[in-house]
Amino acid sequence: MKRCTNCCLPETQEGITFDAKGVCTVCNMNKVKTGIIDWRQRKEMLARLCGRFRGKNQYDCIVPFSGGKDSTYTLWYIIRKLKMRPLVISFDHGFYRPLHLENRERTLKRLGCDFISFKANWKIVRELMLESLKRKGDFCWHCHCGIYAGSMQMAVKYEIPLIFWGQPSAEYGCQGHTYEEIEEIDEREFNRYINLGITAEDMVGMLPDWVEKRDLSMFIFPEYEDLKRIGCVSVPLGSFIPWDTRVIADTIRDELGWKWNDVEGIPREYGWEKVECMFQGIRDYLKFIKRGYGRTTHLVSIDIREGHKNRDEGMALVEAFDGKRPASLDLFLELVGLSEDEFNRIAMKHCVSPYKHDPSKTEEMDPLWDQDLWRDLLGLSKG
Repeated sequence: MKRCTNCCLPETQEGITFDAKGVCTVCNMNKVKTGIIDWRQRKEMLARLCGRFRGKNQYDCIVPFSGGKDSTYTLWYIIRKLKMRPLVISFDHGFYRPLHLENRERTLKRLGCDFISFKANWKIVRELMLESLKRKGDFCWHCHCGIYAGSMQMAVKYEIPLIFWGQPSAEYGCQGHTYEEIEEIDEREFNRYINLGITAEDMVGMLPDWVEKRDLSMFIFPEYEDLKRIGCVSVPLGSFIPWDTRVIADTIRDELGWKWNDVEGIPREYGWEKVECMFQGIRDYLKFIKRGYGRTTHLVSIDIREGHKNRDEGMALVEAFDGKRPASLDLFLELVGLSEDEFNRIAMKHCVSPYKHDPSKTEEMDPLWDQDLWRDLLGLSKG
């Protein structure tokens, strides 16, 4: 399987291409970020944008907030640096870890902001997870759509035109956006990259008859006319300031007391990454089954681009951590009602050539320190 000659990303990453020297799209985009973009000018643009909306409504902006590193930093920057008064919106996907909930509560209290959290009916979420897993090899349709569509709905409901997200897609992916543009998160973006190509209206026809369209209302992107009426501007903060993962992690730890944690399938040194979700290890394991790489590949590739590691160091960590079976898989399978053979068969239907997964070579991971607490939080009976 071909990998970037600079970082560790493989040819199976969606949308990736390589130049004549074998360097990938993401590494070349990083050169634009560090060598071409005038970040002083971008910061001035940000100040003008905030000036258009500050003090015009009950809230100056909306910040969609999972409580992970990127949204926590975004909220910190919006309040402490830009002196904006946001309404903080959170979609609760149902799998938040205990330490994450402590981080979230501490952050909200230290920054001081109004906060709304909403959660979908668990019985419907379970059906959505199963359907999106079978069709797309990704069980998080409800999470993707709930975060984006739900936050945009709140913008319309409360007539708050300005929405700030975190990192731009140019930072981590190959979705056609470049650092040379100011990315806008709109319905086109939602339908191309966020909802896995399945609208809520589509999903109604795929689910059992007892699920109605109104049950999925929070997953439907607002009408264009409604967004136009409020003058909606929906942009990533990372289009205006350089996004540096280690700076972000250190800032929220030092400024907000945000605690790092262990996550399945990644080295402990990256204790800021995806600490919020119980089933992040399953997401990354699915990616490995489908594409032959996991989150450690993603993380060391960022470090290589930023000069914190060389490629050999990165590949050594990839070999040590990517692709192991997470201990949380047993809980996940119990929750959604699948056997492991069924799970593997579904995942392997979505393999991306030239990678071919061999389940017989899979090694086991040890449980995370807090996994014993998850069963009660998930509403499962005693094992």
